Amino acid sequence: MNTHQEVIHNFAAQSFEVFVDGHRAHLDYQRLDERTLDYCHTFVPDALRGQGLAARVTAAALDYARDNGFEVRPSCSYVAAYMQRQASRR
Repeated sequence: MNTHQEVIHNFAAQSFEVFVDGHRAHLDYQRLDERTLDYCHTFVPDALRGQGLAARVTAAALDYARDNGFEVRPSCSYVAAYMQRQASRR
C-alpha cells in the first residue's frame, strides 16, 4: 500500500484528507468564528487502519491552524488526545 500520499486541505468540504489505494482518510472541521476551528471528526477506513493516517491528517490540520493564526477546539476525541500527547512531549 502506498501511504506516502500528500494530505490535502479541501476548503470546500472543510476537511483535511489523504487518499490511499482508493480510500479516503480525513479530519473534518467547522469554522466557528474568524479565529476558531472546531476539529470535530477523524475517520480512517478499516483497510487503512494502523498506518498512522489519523495522525498525519491531524498533524496537517494543526499545522494549518498554527500557520494561519487559528485557535483549535478539539471536539473530536482523537484530536484532543493527539494534542495532549504532543503537549506532553514538550
